[in-house]
Amino acid sequence: MSGTLRRLSGETHQARWEAFFAPPDPRLQNMVVGEYQGWVEAAPLPVFRRQMPVIMVPVILNFGPGWEVGSPRTDSGALRPFDSFIAGLHDQSADTLSGGDAACLQLNLTPLGAYRLLGLPMHEIANRTLDLMDLLGAAGADLIDQLRHADDWRRRFDMLDSFLLARIMDRVPMANDIAWALQQLQRSHGKVAIGRLAEDLSISRKRLINRFHEQIGLPPKTIGRIYRFNRMLAHLQRPVSKGGGRPSLAELADRCGYYDQAHFNRDFRDFAGMAPGAYLAEHGI
Repeated sequence: MSGTLRRLSGETHQARWEAFFAPPDPRLQNMVVGEYQGWVEAAPLPVFRRQMPVIMVPVILNFGPGWEVGSPRTDSGALRPFDSFIAGLHDQSADTLSGGDAACLQLNLTPLGAYRLLGLPMHEIANRTLDLMDLLGAAGADLIDQLRHADDWRRRFDMLDSFLLARIMDRVPMANDIAWALQQLQRSHGKVAIGRLAEDLSISRKRLINRFHEQIGLPPKTIGRIYRFNRMLAHLQRPVSKGGGRPSLAELADRCGYYDQAHFNRDFRDFAGMAPGAYLAEHGI
């Protein structure tokens, strides 16, 4: 790791928690989103969380009690047990359940970072949660064992740096054209036309879609819709200034690039698994 190790702690109505954060090695900046995260949680009861779709591939390196993970729209909403796991890009929400206590290290990979690390087509893990050992084998098991027995979080983050750098040393470099296309979708919050991206890259629309399936996991149109949805969530979760008012859903839908309220409602249900009003009520917004 490089930079300063940060520690935070707190307590909610569900659990007491302690978290550690540190930036990855600079050579991994195009592979890892944000900082490494170390979590220790103590709760008297199981803790349920609903995770919204995002354009990153979360990896949980677990050295505490196990997890249960599932999607409300697949497998009849049933949760499946996992220890360490990786979740490909999802175009729907996913649910996680910890047994009360938890201890794990989380890193969030860019889609292209996951593609380079795993060396397999990303559509094979899209909308799926997989046991990490099935993908990383004995090397992954050794890493988990080392993390579990490490003295402190700084040492754990250093171990993760070393593992990732060694793993990608002989991998093919990331494709700059697809990285550029993904960046355009992110910067425009999904507003840029897919045909325009294909034209700028001098490839056919079909070729662009196929390469996104291979290297990202989902088609570019879906990626753009998720970026737009994430922008809407950021607006909804933003604190309202004292004396100010929150824009209406119709105003926010227009600001985020939805054609109309029906378009917004449909996208929100697709990704969140619930109507906007139900989401606001559930989160006390």
